[in-house]
Amino acid sequence: MPGLGPLIPVRARQAGAVLVVGSLQFILAMIVVQLKYPGYSDLTNYISDLGGAHSPWAVVFNASAIVLGLLTLLAAYLLLAAFNHRLSRTLGLGFLAIAGIGAFFVGIFPETSTALGGHAHGLFADIAFIASGLALINLPGAMLRDTRWEGYRAFTFLLGVITLLAIVLFVAGRWGPLGPGGMERLVVAPILLWALVAGIHLLSMPTYQRVPIAHSTST
Repeated sequence: MPGLGPLIPVRARQAGAVLVVGSLQFILAMIVVQLKYPGYSDLTNYISDLGGAHSPWAVVFNASAIVLGLLTLLAAYLLLAAFNHRLSRTLGLGFLAIAGIGAFFVGIFPETSTALGGHAHGLFADIAFIASGLALINLPGAMLRDTRWEGYRAFTFLLGVITLLAIVLFVAGRWGPLGPGGMERLVVAPILLWALVAGIHLLSMPTYQRVPIAHSTST
């Protein structure tokens, strides 16, 4: 009979559920809002255009970004139970929390916002992008010598490298055939993919529940 594998705390499984829900709802929101946006192109339009003045369902996209930010913050907290205590765990989940804050304010300040002289949206989008890449770069260190994450270290690191390289190319204007919209999606896709894969992984693992030890009194 095959073994079930290592156990994880209940809170770690909850983190998996939050990761899956957060990423899926944002992906679905992008798809639905894009379908309602006449002439929208994955290659020539930025993702944030879905929440701009010309998007008929902008409120849906912006609300989804806010939800994504809040769920990412919650996931970063719950994921403390999914990794052994290391500096890389602190850094990785800290950057993930910062990415969540960035995503939250991307929804609060859409691309047409005039806050901070019109720069608020771009600032928080940059924070979300860069912090996501740094989170994925650091988390593999928290997976070392942990059989629960066998096979996920290289995958996570590779996704972080893709995000950071895509950011450099995006900023440099070297979009190639992807265009600005496609390159921006290459920045965002790795963290969403990681959240789905890692979330499903955590949901598939058996959990344990800490039971307090009862102290008996002798008479």
